[in-house]
Amino acid sequence: MILLIAFAFLAGVITVLSPCILPILPIILTSSIGGVNTGKSRPMGVVIGFILSFTFFTLFLSTIVRLSGISADTLRLVSVLVIGGFGTSLLIPQFQVLVERLFSKLAAFMPSSQNRTGFGGGLIIGLSVGLLWTPCVGPILASVISLAITGTITFDAFLITLAYALGTAIPMFLIMLGGQNALRRVPWLLSNLGNIQKLFGVLMILTAIGIFFNIDRKFQTFILTAFPQYGVGLTKFEDNDAVKKQLQDMNQKPVDQTKMGKPTSDMLPKDPIAPELISGGIWFNSEPLTLEQLRGKVVIIDFWTYSCINCQRTMPYLRKWWETYKDKGLVIIGVHSPEFEFEKSEKNLAQAIKDFKLPYPIVQDNDFATWRAYSNRYWPAKYIIDKEGYIRYTHFGEGAYDETEKVIQDLLKETGAKDVSNEINNPTYQIQAKTPEIYLGYGRIDHFASPETIKQNTPETYTSPKTLGNNEMAYEGNWNVMEEYASPQKGAKLQLNFESKEVFLVMRTKGEPAKIKVYVDGKLQDFGDDNKSGTVTVDVDRLYKLIKLQTPGQHILHLEFEDSNAELFAFTFG
Repeated sequence: MILLIAFAFLAGVITVLSPCILPILPIILTSSIGGVNTGKSRPMGVVIGFILSFTFFTLFLSTIVRLSGISADTLRLVSVLVIGGFGTSLLIPQFQVLVERLFSKLAAFMPSSQNRTGFGGGLIIGLSVGLLWTPCVGPILASVISLAITGTITFDAFLITLAYALGTAIPMFLIMLGGQNALRRVPWLLSNLGNIQKLFGVLMILTAIGIFFNIDRKFQTFILTAFPQYGVGLTKFEDNDAVKKQLQDMNQKPVDQTKMGKPTSDMLPKDPIAPELISGGIWFNSEPLTLEQLRGKVVIIDFWTYSCINCQRTMPYLRKWWETYKDKGLVIIGVHSPEFEFEKSEKNLAQAIKDFKLPYPIVQDNDFATWRAYSNRYWPAKYIIDKEGYIRYTHFGEGAYDETEKVIQDLLKETGAKDVSNEINNPTYQIQAKTPEIYLGYGRIDHFASPETIKQNTPETYTSPKTLGNNEMAYEGNWNVMEEYASPQKGAKLQLNFESKEVFLVMRTKGEPAKIKVYVDGKLQDFGDDNKSGTVTVDVDRLYKLIKLQTPGQHILHLEFEDSNAELFAFTFG
C-alpha cells in the first residue's frame, strides 16, 4: 500500500503539467493577488481547502448525492457562484464590502485576523476548487473513484486520495507564492495593483462562467485535439506490474469474468453486483442515467470505441435488440471508452453516433473510469445486468449473438415481461481475416519490416525491404512516427502484406483533406465506399474502408501519399 500512496503523490505533483490543470490555473493565479500583503496565509488557505475538499468529495460525493437528494450539479453550481463572487469582489468595491461583512460574521469560525484576503478567503476558494476540478485520472485514482462510486470506502482509499491531493497542492502553492513574489519585486506591478486586481477579477468571473457552461471541458478537448502529445505519458509511470497487483488487491470485489457466459437464466449466477456508472462524461440520446434508477429493468452495458471495426460489426445487433425489446424493459447504455485521443472529442463522437444511427443512450468515458470499475479489457464488451442489479452474463468481442439474445429474453421474463419471443433470427457475420490489427505509432507498433530503427517524434527517412513477410508492414520515404500515429510526408509510401477480404485504416487529417492512392498487387482499383477510383480522401477523424475484395486472400497493399496532411493510427481487417 505504501507503493500506491507514493505513486499517487507523484501523480498529483506532475498533474500540473497535464491539460486537466489548465481550467483552474486562472483561479490559482488570481488567489495570489488578493493576498499580496498576507504572506503565505492565503495560499495556505487555498491548498488546505483544496486538499480537504478534493479528498472528501472524491470519496463521498456519490454517497452525499444518494442520501441528501442534492444533485452533484447543484453542489457544482454553489462552487461556481463562490468563484464568481470572489472575482466580483475584486472588480466592484461595493460588492467587496458585502463580502467583508460576510467574513466578519464567519470570523468566529476562522483563525483570528483572517479575512477575505487571508486564510479564510483562500480556504473557501480552495474548498470550491476541490469540488469543481476534474483531474486527468490515472489507474490509481480511477480505482479509488470506482470504489467510492459503489460505496466501498476504505482507509487505504482515503490515504491514496489524500496523497494525490497533497501532491497536486504543492505546485499550486508554489505558483501562488511565485505570483506574490513577482508583485512585490516588480515595482510596475505593485504600483498598478488596483488595475491588476480588476483584471484578475474579470478573469475569475470568466472562469466561473466557463465552468458553469462546461467550456472548461471543451477547452480541454480542444487542447488535446490541437496538441495530441500534450500531457501524453504523464501517468504512464503508474502502469507497471507492481501497481497493477496492488490495485487488484485493493479492489475488494472485482468483476469475476470466469463466472460469466451461461446461456440460460436458471444457470446464470447472481454475482457480482454491477458497479455503478462513473459520472463526468457527456451523455447522448438521454439524460444521465444510473443503474440504481434502472433497477427493475434489464440493462446492457456496451463498452465500445467508434473507430473499432469489431465494435462497428456489433452495432446492427445492438440496434435490433433496442428496437425489439426497449418497450419490454431492456435498456442499452453504450460506454464510449476511446482508444485514440481524437476519439475523446465530443464533436467527433456525436458525428459517429449519427453516422452509425445509434438510438440508445451513450456516455463518454474519456478517463476510463467506468471501464476500470468493471475491470474491462476489451472492445467491444457487453455486460448484461438483471432487474436486481447483478451482472448475469458477459461477452467480449464479436459473435455469440444468438446466445446473448437468449439471455436478454430470459432476463426480461424474470421482470414479468410478456410476449418475449423465443425466436432468435440474427444475421451472422463471417470473419475471414487472418491478419491481426496493426498499429502504426511507436507506442504499439508491431510487424514493422523497414530496416531502419523507428525514430520517435522526429522526421526520418525509411526504406522498404525487397520482400515483405506475411502480415508485415514497412514505411518508405519521410515519416514522422509519434506514439499513437504515424504522419507521412508528401511522396511517402507504405506497404503491407495482408490476408483478408476487407482492409480498414483509422486516419485523421491535420486540417486540409489528405489524398491517398491505394494499390492492391500493383493496381489501382475502385472498391466503392471510401475508395473512389483508387483514391481515399481523408477529411474527418474516423475509420476508412480501403479495400473490399470479392473473396479473402493474400495480397500486397501499397499506399502513396499525395500530401503531408494525414495521420495514420491502425489497420484492422475483416
